[in-house]
Amino acid sequence: MADASYPDDLVYHAEHDWARVDGDTATLGITWYAQDQLGEVVFFDPPAVGTEIKKDSPYAEVESVKAVSDVIAPLSGEIVEVNTDLGDKPEAINEDPYGEGWMVRVKLSDAAEKDSLLDAKAYEASLS
Repeated sequence: MADASYPDDLVYHAEHDWARVDGDTATLGITWYAQDQLGEVVFFDPPAVGTEIKKDSPYAEVESVKAVSDVIAPLSGEIVEVNTDLGDKPEAINEDPYGEGWMVRVKLSDAAEKDSLLDAKAYEASLS
């Protein structure tokens, strides 16, 4: 299990999802807090490449030993890559939520949506 952390180079959604924005694409995943609340992740059900996702809407599911939970999109766009390694190693979501545990990459449809997300300090403050 990873140690609690909220990297400064990411932006955060109130539903415990993160985005690493690089130009007109973003890598998405769930935060340390989300994976900690879920417990041991045993399955990741990703969307297909080419799927359009909408900010604030579910785009995937993670199943843990405790529950099945929706993954909420922090930004809108088209899925251009899925982390297929999670099919064989879903525990990467627990072990390295900001690295090997990333979930999808999207081509952003509205880069300005990033401005409505939280920085690391504001996200951490929202947890207390």
